[in-house]
Amino acid sequence: MNRMVLVGALVVMSGALASNAVLAQSGTSLGTVHIARKMMADGKPLAAGTYQVRLTADEPKPAIGQAPGAERYVEFVKGGQVVGREVATVISAEDIKKIVKGKGPQAGGSTVEMLKGGDFWRVWINHSGMNYLINMPPA
Repeated sequence: MNRMVLVGALVVMSGALASNAVLAQSGTSLGTVHIARKMMADGKPLAAGTYQVRLTADEPKPAIGQAPGAERYVEFVKGGQVVGREVATVISAEDIKKIVKGKGPQAGGSTVEMLKGGDFWRVWINHSGMNYLINMPPA
């Protein structure tokens, strides 16, 4: 019984440490992306252009069964000003292979592509062993 409690505590602590490791990156620039067309970010238009994408400490309330830290807000920065904000799904390098089909960006890189059906653009950033997927509708 004591072993089970100890194992359970270790599992919870390791999950918290992994979540905190992602939180430690708050305010970090995830990279630069070029958006060729006007999109919507958090319900507001985001003009075509080149943006620095920055990770924030803010995260939406997790859905039932979703791990804390699985989604985080990112900011689109241009000329030193935050001009847009959107939710990014955070996926480890190990898990991304199981979830997403096709080739993603190289480590330290990003891609912007229209998803099948034309309803959403996906901004995909690969930074420090984590993948940040940001889905935005066209404006």
